[in-house]
This record gives sequence, C-alpha cells and structure tokens, in this order.
Amino acid sequence: MEMPPASNNTAIQVLERTFALLDILAQHSEAVSLKTLSQATQLHPSTAHRILNDLVIGRFVDRADTGTYRLGMRLLELGNLVKARMNVRDIALEPMRNLHRATGQTINLSVRQGDEIVYIERAYSERSGMQVVRAIGGRAPLHLTSTGKLFLAADDPKQVRAYATRTGLAGHTRNSITQFAQLERELSNALHDGFAKDNEELELGVCCIAAPIRDDNNKLVAGLSISAPAERMQEEWLAALAETADLISSGLGWKKSSPL
Repeated sequence: MEMPPASNNTAIQVLERTFALLDILAQHSEAVSLKTLSQATQLHPSTAHRILNDLVIGRFVDRADTGTYRLGMRLLELGNLVKARMNVRDIALEPMRNLHRATGQTINLSVRQGDEIVYIERAYSERSGMQVVRAIGGRAPLHLTSTGKLFLAADDPKQVRAYATRTGLAGHTRNSITQFAQLERELSNALHDGFAKDNEELELGVCCIAAPIRDDNNKLVAGLSISAPAERMQEEWLAALAETADLISSGLGWKKSSPL
C-alpha cells in the first residue's frame, strides 16, 4: 500500500533537523558520537540515527568504524562547485549600486593583473560631475590607485621593491608617488588602516578611497573604491565603503573574524 505524502510541516521539520545535525558536525574537527549529536540537537537518538543514515547514503556524512560521524565528501564537492561558480562581479553589483545611491559618487570594482589594476565594474550617474571616469576594462598602475595600493600592501617587501624597480614608479600628476620611501609609508598606512587612498595621484581633481574584498581563504581578490571630485571626498564614506566591501567578501565566503 502506498503511503500518503508527508505534509509540508513534516518535510520542513526533517530539513530543520538535518541542518541542525550538519551544523553540529561542522563545529567539530573530529568525528562526533551519536550521543553528542543527539544531546546537542535535542533529538531522540533514534531520530538522529535515522537522519544520519540517510545522510551517509547520500555521502553528506561519513560514518567511522567507531560509530561516530563527520561531514562527508559530498559537501566538499558541492562547496567546490559553488566556489568555482562564484563571480566577484556578480556578487558585487547590487551592493555597489546601493553604495552609489548612498554616496552619490562613482563606485569602482577593480582586480589586479600584473603591475596594474583593471576596472571590471562601475556604478555611477551622469550627474556626478566628475569629468574623468575610467572605462570598464581600463587599466592603471598599482602605485597610483587606492585599490592598487591595497594589492601592493599585501605583497612582501621584496615584491614591492621589485615592482618599484620594474615600473620606475612613474607619475601621472604632481601628486603622484614616485619615491620608494614614500610608497613604503603609504603601504604601511594602508595595512594599519585597512583602506587606501589616492590623493589626485592618477587624475588631478579626483580622489579615491578603497577597501579590500577577500575570498574564503582571506586572500585579497579585488578592491572596492569610491571616486569623487577632490573637494567632495568625505571621510564619513569610509564606514559605508568598508561595510559594503565586507558584504561582498562575505558573499565569497570570507568570515568577519578573519585577520586583515
């Protein structure tokens, strides 16, 4: 005789119990006993055992010889798929638009390619009043941009010196950093502050502030920056910029507790 389908409430309850068991397993680096799982989730041992059996069959959970449990390889496979399909531009787009609406200024998303940054997305309006707007796909030297300084600050000193030797620290404006000692101080400030600035170093009349975007390995993968006419730049935007960069980083799997 065919059993009637489970109600929606029953199905939701099973899912909630399943997620609770997975959450407890995720909190332990070693295999966990059925007794511990039952107590932690407040599930009857027989209920926990039944759900765990189904998870073992699906390879979401592995059962050790001792009758203990740990997260299974299927979760790793799915996690790798999710990570591979993540696109920082897609994740950043809506938060960038929200930051633009909050500040009224141009918001840039940039990544590093060699000795340059490349602009891969932008949120701006025609009435921003800023004459110089780097097009998506445009490039700029690392040491002349706020995002580029974040990437240089993440390098070790030998790599930074090699960059300076290769590029000669060529300047674009009278404000450009062209001396290595000055660049070192600027990068030290960026590491300490958690953000970097461009004080009309790439374009006269345009200032930028940038915050880092990191992935699940705490690796710097992009920079989020606000560009504004020099007379309009406001320190008060830093908090919103950092919050937005953290939001995008969280979408890539970064954890707030990770060290800078």
